Amino acid sequence: MTIAMALTKGRLEKNTIAMLDECGYGTEALKNKGRALVFADTKKDLEYFLVKANDCITYVEHGVADVGVVGKDTLLEGGKDYYELLDLEIGKCKFIVASLPETDLFNKVGQIKIGTKYPTVARQYFLSKGMDVEIIKIDGSVELSPLLGLCDGIVDIMETGTTLKENGLVVLDTVCPISARLIVNKAAFRLKRNEILDLITDLESVVKKNAASTQ
Repeated sequence: MTIAMALTKGRLEKNTIAMLDECGYGTEALKNKGRALVFADTKKDLEYFLVKANDCITYVEHGVADVGVVGKDTLLEGGKDYYELLDLEIGKCKFIVASLPETDLFNKVGQIKIGTKYPTVARQYFLSKGMDVEIIKIDGSVELSPLLGLCDGIVDIMETGTTLKENGLVVLDTVCPISARLIVNKAAFRLKRNEILDLITDLESVVKKNAASTQ
């Protein structure tokens, strides 16, 4: 049976294709996309389509995609009606708390304001600290909000930390690490269990190989 696989566009797309190539899959169509939207694997019984991160969860939850590759950051904010079966160990970064150096965020009296694109992650983090916070959802450059006085601090994704430094912000704490995960539709896992497990085994072999090479 054919497996439909939703891939998150952008950096994760390239990293996932590289993993599939290492497994011996036929991803030629994904590398020469043109105007196509759905791509057939030339060596395996798979078809791929590219979507935005939030849509990856939607397609998997509704069964249009049997499996999907999406960042843990998106999973922490999105729905839960799927199985998360493999950490692909790609697209690594982390959620951090940051502020201007003069802001004593964790000792400030009264309510603090936190700017973020990820309100669920931020709310749960500060709840675990027993802190009273107002979460302000920001879709653009989160780093701008403390500079203009909208927020006391931010919760955001950090890969290298360059943008934070360039804007005079300092990291106060790490919320959690992030990497790409393979998620699976619950019904598909029953109906196409063997095919999906074969895919997981192939990808897991690359994860282990890459982990061994970095030790």
